Amino acid sequence: MISGMSEFKKKMIQVISWIPHGKVMSYGQVAVYIGVPRGARQVGWSMRSLEGKVDSPWWRVVNNAGRITIKGNLYNDQELQKKLLITEGIPVKDDFTFEIEKYRFYPDMELLKEMELDKEYLAMIHEKYFPT
Repeated sequence: MISGMSEFKKKMIQVISWIPHGKVMSYGQVAVYIGVPRGARQVGWSMRSLEGKVDSPWWRVVNNAGRITIKGNLYNDQELQKKLLITEGIPVKDDFTFEIEKYRFYPDMELLKEMELDKEYLAMIHEKYFPT
């Protein structure tokens, strides 16, 4: 990791590293799992600031509606993200959309405990995403 990296970015990279081949998470999910429930945009900005500096499966993080929305830069763009997702078995349409719920990844509680979040917050996540 980059020295001097913020705790937010370290946790963000950790959550992104959980996403298995052929699965995705939304920017909002990543934010929830690091303890910043309304931080989807912050996740996007932080991911962009790391491009080319940190090795992570960045292409597995998408818009909550199942749309590839990155603006692109020297390292990554929509076409590359689309290609990488298709390579992993996720059919992305020409308009950069796909059925997100079919490929969405939900980490189990053991993974979430690694984030050292408040027990009440973890209970809220569990209730919302893992109802009994």
